[in-house]
Amino acid sequence: MAVVRVYVPLGRTALEELAASGSLPAAQGAPISAYAVTSALRSRAPGLDVEDLEYAAFSDAVAVAAGVRESPQHRRVVAAADADPSWVVQGVADPASGVVLVAPLPLSRVASFHVDDETAVGRADEEADELLWYDVTELDDVRSFLA
Repeated sequence: MAVVRVYVPLGRTALEELAASGSLPAAQGAPISAYAVTSALRSRAPGLDVEDLEYAAFSDAVAVAAGVRESPQHRRVVAAADADPSWVVQGVADPASGVVLVAPLPLSRVASFHVDDETAVGRADEEADELLWYDVTELDDVRSFLA
């Protein structure tokens, strides 16, 4: 089965929805913003390999995650998930990795969460590689960081 790895910036409300309903709601009229390796990203960085392209998409999601947190003191959170290609619409946003999901993203498709280290919160030099990795089974722990 073909999948598209997407990186979804999440705030507290989205994490609570994911925990309560088991999915992030999305539809044609109400998509979820996400980031992935797209043809536009590939064309802008022709020398990069797949890992570097994925890191670029992940970094874009981390940058957006800073803006979706409800408080500057909350940690940035990004979910890495494997979406069905039919759920992903490419080329609808800037940066080049911007995509939208037009179907609900089930928790079963989330591979991991990436969360700021407590000491990184609110620093001006926040970078993508400062995020810690959490397994999807640790959703309650991730939610507790934003309580």
